Amino acid sequence: MDTIQHLKDEYTYEYNVTKKFFNLFPAGKDDYAPHEKSMKLLRLVTHIAEIFGWPAFILHTDGLDFTDPYERDTIENREDLLASLEKNYLASMESLDKATEKDLEPSWSLKNQGQVIVSWSKYGAMRHGLNQITHHRAQLGVYYRLLDIKVHASYGPSADEQNF
Repeated sequence: MDTIQHLKDEYTYEYNVTKKFFNLFPAGKDDYAPHEKSMKLLRLVTHIAEIFGWPAFILHTDGLDFTDPYERDTIENREDLLASLEKNYLASMESLDKATEKDLEPSWSLKNQGQVIVSWSKYGAMRHGLNQITHHRAQLGVYYRLLDIKVHASYGPSADEQNF
């Protein structure tokens, strides 16, 4: 089995679906949240775009400590959002193109102030990233539905699909 090709195929599928969602990102709704405990819309889509860069980051590090400084892309509009998604996706595809199956085996950890929260193999961390994309894009679909924005299909037809 070619694990790297499978990862690339999955990230590519998710990238294409996510790009459809991002193409509908509404101007003027950056601070929208359906609940006070919910992420603001702009923060949510920024996070989704960042996740597409995780394979590249994971392959070149042994973990992430939440207390380390982290530079986010500046996203002010739909064009910035799509550019961030594209940049992160392409960086990960390039890193996966250069990776070997052996590169997926080492341990990778999330930490807070040096304390390990969770560890996976690098492969497991990338699979977790795919799960995060699915989870957060589903949240985005709820935001869009509440804002009366049509929702694209992810894995099967959506109620709005015939209207696209």
